[in-house]
Amino acid sequence: MSIDYQNDLNEAQYRAVMHGGGPLLVIAGAGSGKTRTIVYRLARLVEQGTLPDHILLLTFTRKASQEMLARAGYLLGMGLSQAAGGTFHSFAFAQLRRYANFAGFENGFTIMDRADAAALAKEARERLALGKGDKAFPKRETCLELISKARNKELTIEQVVTAEYFHLTAYAEDLARIGDEYQAIKRRHGMLDYDDLLFELEKLLVSEEHVRVSVNARYRHVMVDEYQDTNLVQARLVKLLAGEERSVCAVGDDAQSIYAFRGANVANILDFPKTFPGAEIVRLEQNYRSTQPILDLTNAILANAREKYEKHLFTARTEGARPEIVRTLSDASQARAVMEKLAELRRDYALHEIAVLFRAGYQSYPVELELNKLGLPFAKYGGIRFTEAAHVKDVLAFLRLAVNPSDLAAWRRVLELVKGVGAKTALSIAQAAITGDVATLEKHKRKKPLLADILNLADSLRADRPSPERALTRVMEFYVPIMVENYPDDYPRRQQGLDELAGLSAPYRDMEGFLADISLENPGEDEREAREDTLVLSTIHSAKGLEWKAVMVIDLVEDRFPSRRAMGRPEDLEEERRLMYVACTRAKDRLVLFVPETIYIRHLERHEPMRPSPFILELPAETYTDMREGFGGRISPVRHGAAPTPADAPRTVARNGAPSFGGNGNGTTPPPKAFGFCTHKIYGRGKIIEHIPPDKYRVNFQQFGLKVIVGQYLEMEEA
Repeated sequence: MSIDYQNDLNEAQYRAVMHGGGPLLVIAGAGSGKTRTIVYRLARLVEQGTLPDHILLLTFTRKASQEMLARAGYLLGMGLSQAAGGTFHSFAFAQLRRYANFAGFENGFTIMDRADAAALAKEARERLALGKGDKAFPKRETCLELISKARNKELTIEQVVTAEYFHLTAYAEDLARIGDEYQAIKRRHGMLDYDDLLFELEKLLVSEEHVRVSVNARYRHVMVDEYQDTNLVQARLVKLLAGEERSVCAVGDDAQSIYAFRGANVANILDFPKTFPGAEIVRLEQNYRSTQPILDLTNAILANAREKYEKHLFTARTEGARPEIVRTLSDASQARAVMEKLAELRRDYALHEIAVLFRAGYQSYPVELELNKLGLPFAKYGGIRFTEAAHVKDVLAFLRLAVNPSDLAAWRRVLELVKGVGAKTALSIAQAAITGDVATLEKHKRKKPLLADILNLADSLRADRPSPERALTRVMEFYVPIMVENYPDDYPRRQQGLDELAGLSAPYRDMEGFLADISLENPGEDEREAREDTLVLSTIHSAKGLEWKAVMVIDLVEDRFPSRRAMGRPEDLEEERRLMYVACTRAKDRLVLFVPETIYIRHLERHEPMRPSPFILELPAETYTDMREGFGGRISPVRHGAAPTPADAPRTVARNGAPSFGGNGNGTTPPPKAFGFCTHKIYGRGKIIEHIPPDKYRVNFQQFGLKVIVGQYLEMEEA
């Protein structure tokens, strides 16, 4: 069975597949058929007479290499099991085993898994007697993370701490000593960790010429996928493996290099023509995913990149809606605007065909709250749900006690913040607090002074009944020092999450309403629903390689996207630009970009004006439709230069400012008539089964089954 390359491939893919000897760089734009090109090139090499075991395919996951080899084998009508395919690390391990005597491992070597490596980092710390009695000293997992990051970036641990872990600066010297001791213990005992494999293979190939010649003779063709994600040592290994014949094919996209935090270096792909002089460069620019209006916008994002391979994505899908930029009044109203847009998109797409993307995990908290209130299932990738984060649970427990002083679970949570108070003691103190057993409380307070502060805080919140925002401010003043001590390695990230939680509380006047909305169960936990019809929330890093019919990107303002840290260094800002490109190229049919005009600043207790992301400001006006939220909450197109229009007229707004998906217009919901029927903006018509006081209903929807929904989002039918 002959393969019809010309008919199966577009012109650029065909050029890449039919390339003869010598180095080849394939710049594969987003959605341009990169995998298809690799598969057909593998098949072409074998069809031309290359033995499968002379081919080396290096990928970043074992699954990717297996899939490519299987597809190439299907084209050929034969298996390609003899071809070497796998990750850089698995290949390095195989070669070190094969040439163990020459690599200095005559007695063999042991590969440590992550748990073994973390235990060894702990042992190194203990041998040096560092951080004894210091609860703030970085945990072993953080020590290992720093060691690994420094190795992959080929920097010192002090340099990594200064650049990325500023809050650990005081421990930089000690961390460097731990790193040195960790390496020394490994050498003495013939142990290697994951990162060592690459450096040991490089050392072997450089120091033992006959080994390098033997490896070059065996692997006559080297192919590398996702070349933009290689780090420095991986790029050097590719050059060593290519040998004198330089039969190397690297495939990747400089515009999708977004993993510098792991050690990936975009310079590897940008410098490929220097590393391999005379390399042919083929650009895959025909996109098979998105509509042309979306590609026009993504092309504009890349237009201002400092260093890049010029490319212009195009598609046969010339029709389609222009991307929208929605400018909302605030980050709080942004979440409600996302719900409005979701209701619109839901008319054309299933929930699982829609994604909300963001730069950092905490940025989705307001969206999660709105989804919970609506009863819409979602799955979150790359970052923990805010209701599941330990530090968020801690502060909310104090608010729960203000509302319900008999909440045993909340008592146990806040009491276990006290050192030396375990589950059993916490239960005893909680029962004393609930029953008013003053003698027992006084006994424990004498032993644990911090316990008195916790009890006093709980009592004052219950007596004063401040607004949720004020209550959180008081709780955080008490809790943040504890959080810093309990989570010394990552408390800055957790602080961001608490600040976002405080912002969420600002519209609420009473703690009961706030806690009810926060605590609503998200039905996305159901596995069947998660597969069939669940909205996707994802960080952009976790979304790479995926696609959806409709994509919404939120928080496109300075300090959030790009991040504040990236604004200080040109190379970091360029990576943020690439991240923006990756986000937008996930969309097939619809793309909506949200730009809040103000962001709630917790310590100022007010919303502050924000400047749009530079990536938004650079976009030509013809690449998008400009939308704005009016003071009534309605979103409508902007007529530039025109006076305010009726679009800004008031509409139905709930007491906490949520857009109305039903109800009677005054923030309340008419009672159901003998548990009759109702209509939901997303789920359609349903039968009310149960009233859950004060304001929720269990509804059986015809297409979606049982859901618990806040009443204000239901339109009750007259009996």
